[in-house]
Amino acid sequence: MTPRDVLHYIIYMPIRKTPLVSNEIYHVFNKSLDGRHIFIDKKSLQRAFLCMQYYQRSTPPLKFSHFLQLSKDYQEKILQNIKSDKSLNIEFLAFCFMPSHFHFLIKQVSENGISRFTSNFINSYTRYFNTRHDRNGHLFQGQFKAVHVEDDDQLLHISRYIHLNPYSSHLVKNIDDLVKYPWSSYTEYLEGGEVCAGKDMILDQFNNSNDYELFVKDHSDYQRNLESIKHLALD
Repeated sequence: MTPRDVLHYIIYMPIRKTPLVSNEIYHVFNKSLDGRHIFIDKKSLQRAFLCMQYYQRSTPPLKFSHFLQLSKDYQEKILQNIKSDKSLNIEFLAFCFMPSHFHFLIKQVSENGISRFTSNFINSYTRYFNTRHDRNGHLFQGQFKAVHVEDDDQLLHISRYIHLNPYSSHLVKNIDDLVKYPWSSYTEYLEGGEVCAGKDMILDQFNNSNDYELFVKDHSDYQRNLESIKHLALD
């Protein structure tokens, strides 16, 4: 994205109808301009996954391009420091990368944290994708969408919806194989992990991770069927 593209985006960016309030949780998502696949292979997904974690902090310790040149061990140390930093933009509860879009379930930690994080993530990934594929211009559909999570019931259902995306879109054929999909937080919910520091807000509402797994699987066929017929819906 060129400086002119960024300026045009800022000037013509629509006013957000949903205010983004600190200490509140939001389902944040966006997709590619024309439905093209933008998270296309392991290399691009690894890039997006690292970028997602890196821009949690309000002021990253160094440029992301310099961070990528470090050893894997040193990258991991920096990411751990970012997660423990008090000047975070956001905290992850869940996420999923799909070929043409992303889903983040996140808590805003600092003022304007979601906007800063999402802008950094989108701009960084757009530069990477455009450079790699020799293209220019926007990659995502304008302003990202953000849905405020108002209660625990909504929180549970959004987490399930996000985690079922690979299955409902037939990227994963068998529901039992959903845990093998590496580009979502579902595996972390069942087997542990540190990317989604806020996942206990969801898991604490179940007796254990097995109960959460059942909660997700019980809705899997319904969500897949809904996905298959949504194009029939009228505006």
